[in-house]
Amino acid sequence: MNFFVYLYGFILVQRLVEVLVAKYNEKWMKERGAVEVAGGHYKYIVIVHTLFFISILLEAYPKEILLSDWKGFLLGIFFVTQGFRIWCLSTLGRYWNTKIIILPGSELVKKGPYKIMKHPNYFIVAVEFVVIPLLFSAYVTAIVFPLLHGLLMLIRIPHENRALEKISE
Repeated sequence: MNFFVYLYGFILVQRLVEVLVAKYNEKWMKERGAVEVAGGHYKYIVIVHTLFFISILLEAYPKEILLSDWKGFLLGIFFVTQGFRIWCLSTLGRYWNTKIIILPGSELVKKGPYKIMKHPNYFIVAVEFVVIPLLFSAYVTAIVFPLLHGLLMLIRIPHENRALEKISE
């Protein structure tokens, strides 16, 4: 088995675990009175993320990832983004979710990476949507999916900001 399979498998398992954590957090929050807001665009986020992995597979499998200085640099960026991803998720704890879910009476998180920027996880995903395909030499994916992610964030971030403002009030 080559490095492609190991890395691709690692990323897929990581994302599936995150979906399970998000479902658990969603259940926990809703049991405490949380509500989902502006969910109409969520299915498109799921579609784009699913197609992202399919696109990499179709474009790059079964190419061998040849570790060069460039790929080593990309791999380094990938692992740094994973550290930031874990920092974001652990900072939000049970409030982290893939949907916009608001728990009345909760406080806005302003620590960790959220002290530095308002939506650090979306920034991380944007970086990953470039770095991961480049690692796999999936150049079309590295162009198309960051653009799709950016378009979705133009919809999602204003909805999320409005929801977060309600928490702040």
